[in-house]
Amino acid sequence: MTHRIAVLGAAIALPAMIAASAWWWSGSAPDTDIHIGGAQAAEAPLPVPPVPPRIAEGAEYEKCLAMLPADPQGAGDYAESWAARGGGEAAAHCAALSKVELGNMEGGATDLQRLAGGSRGGEAARAAIYGQADQAWLMAGKAAEAYGAATLGLSLSPDDADLLLDRAIAAGSLNRFQDALDDLTHVLELDPKRPDALVLRGSSWRHLGHLDLAQDDVDRALALDPGSPDGLLERGILRQRHNDARGARADWERAIDLAPDGPTADLAQQNLALLDAGPEQK
Repeated sequence: MTHRIAVLGAAIALPAMIAASAWWWSGSAPDTDIHIGGAQAAEAPLPVPPVPPRIAEGAEYEKCLAMLPADPQGAGDYAESWAARGGGEAAAHCAALSKVELGNMEGGATDLQRLAGGSRGGEAARAAIYGQADQAWLMAGKAAEAYGAATLGLSLSPDDADLLLDRAIAAGSLNRFQDALDDLTHVLELDPKRPDALVLRGSSWRHLGHLDLAQDDVDRALALDPGSPDGLLERGILRQRHNDARGARADWERAIDLAPDGPTADLAQQNLALLDAGPEQK
């Protein structure tokens, strides 16, 4: 007879953690006794990037993009009308983003990926739009498609840290933790002081069974950002793995206090409920 707690893990689904670099992301993937969880598309925030990548210039493009946060349906209608008047790629981009903002993740992702593939814009802008497609695919629960979109973006911009992190999230959602680890290591070679990448790499190490390396990355992340709910969630999981229930509880409660309304808090609360229920008999 063994005693086990199936602790919910940390495929982080908090856009606030990487608000400067990514716009929509979550994912889920099973493990033998740990589940990586993320918010469902209907529950997670769906912010349009404050400065989306530009594949064109012009007043109409800026007007359409500016409408997205407050009136995504109006932006979509405007983009449709504009497209009929020759709005081209700019109108198509705004229309795709309006679908995402309205919750049509799969439709928006499909349109964004098609646009990035056929655009005459620069490589950096096309790579960024592939990144938007990747994140929308993740929100649609299509991790394989997300991984493919990020890979296409990286073919244009191989040292784009944000795309590498996005692809790592998709890889983790597919249980491809070594692939996630490779991309996150690349991110940290480009910028060693990214707490988000350190937490995610720590989670990857954990899933690969290297708890000491996982602990090192999570400790480094929390040294850089002591108030990271995602880092606290992951450290709590590692503490539970080391039979430190008190420490795990403290971390998960702190994560909830710091971000009570987000998916990280939901995961921490589920972990606490499992902890309170006692070890599973098996």
